[in-house]
Parts: sequence; structure tokens; C-alpha cells
Amino acid sequence: MKTFVQCVVFVAGGLLTCQLFLVAPAQEIALSPVVAPRPPTPLSDRPAAAGSMEGSGRTVAGILAKGETTSPGQADGKGDPALGGERHPLYRLTKSDILEVNFTFSPEFNQSLTVQPDGFVALRGAGQVLAEGSTVAEFQHAILKAYSSFLHDPEVTVTLKDFEKPYFLASGEVSHPGKYELRGDLTVNEALAIAGGLTQQALHSQVVLFRRVSLDVAEAHLIDVKKMLNSHNLSEDWHLQPGDFIFVPQSRISKIRKFVPASSMSWYLNPLQF
Repeated sequence: MKTFVQCVVFVAGGLLTCQLFLVAPAQEIALSPVVAPRPPTPLSDRPAAAGSMEGSGRTVAGILAKGETTSPGQADGKGDPALGGERHPLYRLTKSDILEVNFTFSPEFNQSLTVQPDGFVALRGAGQVLAEGSTVAEFQHAILKAYSSFLHDPEVTVTLKDFEKPYFLASGEVSHPGKYELRGDLTVNEALAIAGGLTQQALHSQVVLFRRVSLDVAEAHLIDVKKMLNSHNLSEDWHLQPGDFIFVPQSRISKIRKFVPASSMSWYLNPLQF
């Protein structure tokens, strides 16, 4: 913008007054067009945040690791919403699951399938199909693919009729050892109560929780149930997972009780009474 200086002389009461003006060319003082405010962009239309990257990859704290893929519901962040997995992963078929398959326009192919120990199922007229590890929707897609070679646009419905329900095992010095269905969120102390509680021969301070990590490896955690109950504090009580095995050992004093005379045993238990 060019600046011009104009001096205008005013005669007022015998005094000369000079005023300066800044003058811009006419083409530069044209008003800018008025821009209407933009409405907020919907969340679905907004671009991805700077912390994310396009393409396949594993999300770690909002950043995708190049060259890695995700499969929800498994390890390395799978099933963890903070690491890019699903919050509620779908159930995946396992051995001994029973499924009902119904064809809408070809009822002669309706059948009940059981997942075999090798993970496959035998389809009527379509051979073997791998079912273990698949969701119900994925298995339904595999059935459609198997029958599409001789059925035109088959329409099939797959229903999971029976499956192995989550369970835990309780053994050792409990009143009712056995296998129990794991319903909801249970802790070790609650599981022991379901198993009938501990016997008088139980070693309360060394309850063992076995948790399977893989087919060949299991972790062993020592839990001091006596300390938790005496302190009235269950904040450190372990939460069970499907397949956990709780073992309550026998106390040392109960092991030797049957070999010690009753009179000597009573003195050993309470020497102050004599």
C-alpha cells in the first residue's frame, strides 16, 4: 500500500493548522468479500488424527506400526480397545461346539455339526471345512463358499447350539471338589465358597492358583487366603479366568495328626491347658 502525505492548512483565529492524512489507492481499499462461518464438520467426515496412519497395522497408543496387522480378540493388543482391538470380541468356535445349519431354499442340506478334535466339520455333500478359530459369521461364509459350487446363491443360517461354557476347577481340601461353571466375575475366595469352603485340614495360607498360559505351560500363584480373611481386606483377591485350577493343600499338623496319640496331640495344640 502506498502512502501519501497531504497537508491541509486551516486558518482559524490567525493560527495555521496542518493536518496529515494517509491515503491509500482506491483499488486497495476495496472491502474483502464477507465469508459466512462454516458449520462444524461431523465427526465421521473429519480427517484422521495426526497420531494415526492409514493402512493396515497395529495401533500402539494411537500410532500404527507399519507392517503389522491386527486380529481382534487375541494377544498383542487384540481385544484391548486402547491398542486397537475390539472391546467385545466375538466368540470363536472350538472343539466339541455344536452348530445348527439350515438352508432356506434347500432344506435337504439342513444338518447339525459338531467341531471335531482336529477342528474340522464334515459338511453333507461338501467335504471338510475348518471351523475351529472362526466366528459364527466367518463359518457361515465358509459354508456358503463350500456349497456355491453346486447350489445357486444358497441362503444359510448358522446357529450355535452348544459350546463349552467357561469353568474353573477346585481340588484339595475343599468340601466339594470338582468342576464348576464360571458365571460372571468370580474371585478365588468366592470360588472356594462355591466349592463348599475349606476343610479343617486346609492350609489357608498357601492356596495355589494354577493358570494355563499355553497348552504346555501354566503359572502357579500362591495366595494367602488366611491373611485376607483375618484382615477383612479382599482387595488383593485374584479374579478367575476360564480354566483356572484352585488347589488347597493339607496343613502339616493334619498330616501327622493320625500318627500322634490323641492326648499328646491335644497338649501340642494347646499346651497352656495343662
